Amino acid sequence: MTTTASTSATPTVPTKKQADERSAIHTVRQLWPYIWPDDRPDLKLRVVGALVVLAIAKIITVFVPFFYKWATNALSGSQPAGAAVAGVAALVTVPIMLVIAYGAGRVLLNLFNQLRDALFARVSEHAIRKLGHRSFVHMHRLSLRFHLQRHTGGLSRTMDHGMKGVDAIVDHIILNTLPTLLEFLLAAIIIAWQFNLTYLGVIVATIGAYVWFTVVASNWRIALRRDMNASDTEANSKAVDSLLNYETVKYFGNEEMESNRYDVSLARYEAASVKTWTSLAWLNIGQTVIFTIGMTTCMVLSGLAIMNGTQSLGDFVMINALLIQLSFPLNFIGTIYRELKQGLADVEAMFDLLEVPEEVQDKPGAPVLVVSEGAVRFEDVVFHYDANRPILKGISFEVPAGKTVAIVGPSGAGKSTISRLLFRFYDVTGGRITIDGTDIRDVTQKSVRAAIGMVPQDTVLFNDTIAYNIRYGRPAASEAEVQEAAAMAQIGPFIETLPKGYDTEVGERGLKLSGGEKQRIAIARTILKAPPILVLDEATSALDTHTEREIQGALDRVSRGRTTLVIAHRLSTVVNADEIIVLEGGRIIERGRHEALIRADGLYASMWNRQREAAEAAERLRQVEESDTLGLVVRGPKAGLEPVA
Repeated sequence: MTTTASTSATPTVPTKKQADERSAIHTVRQLWPYIWPDDRPDLKLRVVGALVVLAIAKIITVFVPFFYKWATNALSGSQPAGAAVAGVAALVTVPIMLVIAYGAGRVLLNLFNQLRDALFARVSEHAIRKLGHRSFVHMHRLSLRFHLQRHTGGLSRTMDHGMKGVDAIVDHIILNTLPTLLEFLLAAIIIAWQFNLTYLGVIVATIGAYVWFTVVASNWRIALRRDMNASDTEANSKAVDSLLNYETVKYFGNEEMESNRYDVSLARYEAASVKTWTSLAWLNIGQTVIFTIGMTTCMVLSGLAIMNGTQSLGDFVMINALLIQLSFPLNFIGTIYRELKQGLADVEAMFDLLEVPEEVQDKPGAPVLVVSEGAVRFEDVVFHYDANRPILKGISFEVPAGKTVAIVGPSGAGKSTISRLLFRFYDVTGGRITIDGTDIRDVTQKSVRAAIGMVPQDTVLFNDTIAYNIRYGRPAASEAEVQEAAAMAQIGPFIETLPKGYDTEVGERGLKLSGGEKQRIAIARTILKAPPILVLDEATSALDTHTEREIQGALDRVSRGRTTLVIAHRLSTVVNADEIIVLEGGRIIERGRHEALIRADGLYASMWNRQREAAEAAERLRQVEESDTLGLVVRGPKAGLEPVA
C-alpha cells in the first residue's frame, strides 16, 4: 500500500469485512428489483402476503408455549403465578382442551409456514427466471473477444451458481433470517413480560455467544470446505482426464501410473474431508455447550422461583418450551450464514458478468440493412486485437455482386479476421466495410448477419437431430424445404439410409458424423438460409482430398449467383475465383486471377508449387502402398505375408 505524508487526517481505508458488507448490501440492492418487480403487481402482492403470513406464523410460534403452560398447570392443579392469565385459564377449565389447543397451535404454525413458502415460491422462481434470461441474452451480446478469453464451462457455472444464489438469498434472508429475528424479538418481549429481565439477559447473552461462536467457526469451516472442494475437483478432473484418454493409457501401459496419480488426489481429498467433518463436530459441540449453559441457567432460575412460590410448574415448562423453540432456528445459523455468504458471492459474480460492457453495439436508432445487390467492399481497413500487434494494415478490395473473390496467404496473415470483421464480431479499428455502399456499423448487427451465410472450417452441430441442425438456417422452414436443401448439399441420400432419417441425433458437437457429413449439413443449413452473400472460411481444409472434391462441387453450386468471399488454405479450391487476393503480414501483396498470379512467380506461385509437390508426393505414396498391398500373399503354415516372387 502506498502512503503519503499528510497533515491531520489519515484517509480511512475500508477493511475486508467492511468491503464484504458493502458488497453484500450492493448485491441485495441489485437483486431487489427482481424480487419486487415494478411490472408485476401480483408478485408484489404475494411478497406482502408472504410477509403477513410469516408474521402470523411467528406470533403463533411464541404463543404455543402458553398453551403448554396452561395445560401443565391445569393437569397439576397449580394456579398461574401472578394471575396474569387467570381469566384465560378460567375460561378453559378442561385440561384436555388445553392439550388439544397446544396441538392445534403446532398444526397452525406448520400450516402458515407452508403457506408462506407457497406464496413466495412464484416470486423467487420469477426472479431466478428473469435474471437467468437476462444473463443468457447478455452472454450472446458480448463480443467474440470476451468469449475467446473465457472458458464456456466457467460462464455456465457462473450463471448456474448465480441463479442458485438468488434462491439461497431469498430463502435465507426473507424466509429464514427475517423470521428468526422476528421470533427472537417476540420471545424477548414475552420473556420480559412473563418472567423478568434476568431471564432476558441470560437468553440475550446465550444467543449472542452462540451466534458469535457460530460465525467464527463457520468462517473457519468455509476455508476447510474450500480446500475439500478443491481436492474433490482435482480428483474428479484426474479421473475424467484419464478415462477420456483411455486409449492412450492402454497404448503406453500406464494404468498403474494413472491409478497412483488418482490415489494421491483422493488422499488429499480424504485429509481435507476429515478436517471438514471434525470441524463440524467441534462446531456442534460448541453450540450445544453454549446453548445448554443458557438453558440450564434459566431452568435453575425458574426452579428456584417455583420453590419460593413465585412461579408455577407451568412457568417452568413454558420457559423450557420457549428455549427449545428458539434452538431450532439457532441450529441452522451456521448453515444459513455459510450458504448466504456463498449465495451473495455467486449472485455478485453474476452481476459482475452483467456489467461487462458490450464491445460491439448498434447505434441508437440504427436501421435494418437493405441488400439490393450484395456487393462487399473493404476500404483501407485497419484492425488489431492488441494495439501493439496490428493484424490488418490498410486492406482494400471489393467483392462485386454475384462474383467470387478468394483470400489466401500463410497462417497468421489475417485471413479469418476478415470474415469476423464482415460479420461484425469486431468493429474495425480504422477504415470501413460496406455492403452495397452502406457502412455495416450504421445498421443493426442482426440485419448484417442475416444477409451473410457462413460455411466454416470446423462445423459444430447442436446435440440434436439432423433436421434441427439443417433447419437452424431458417427455423420456420418446412420439412420439404429442409429435404430440398439437404439434396442440394448432396447429403439427402445419406440421411435417407439412416434408420431414423432426419430425426437421427448427431451427438455432442456432431461427433456421430464424419467431417464430410458435418460439412454437408453446414452447406445445407446455409442453402436454407439463402443469403445474398456467402463466406467460405477454409470450408474444406480439414477434409481429405476425395471428400474435398465432393464438397467443393456442392460449394460451387451454392455460391453460384451469390456474392462469395472464399478464405482458403488449399489453393486448388480457388483456381476458378474471379479474383484472388494474397495476404502476408496483414497487407495485400498480390492480386489477380490464378493464371496471372502463377505467371507473376510471387508468393502465390510459391505456395501453389509447394502444395502441388506435396499432393504429388502423397499420390505417389498412395500408389506405392496400393502396389505393396497387391504384391502380398499368404504363404506357408505360419500364414505370414510374403512378397510374390
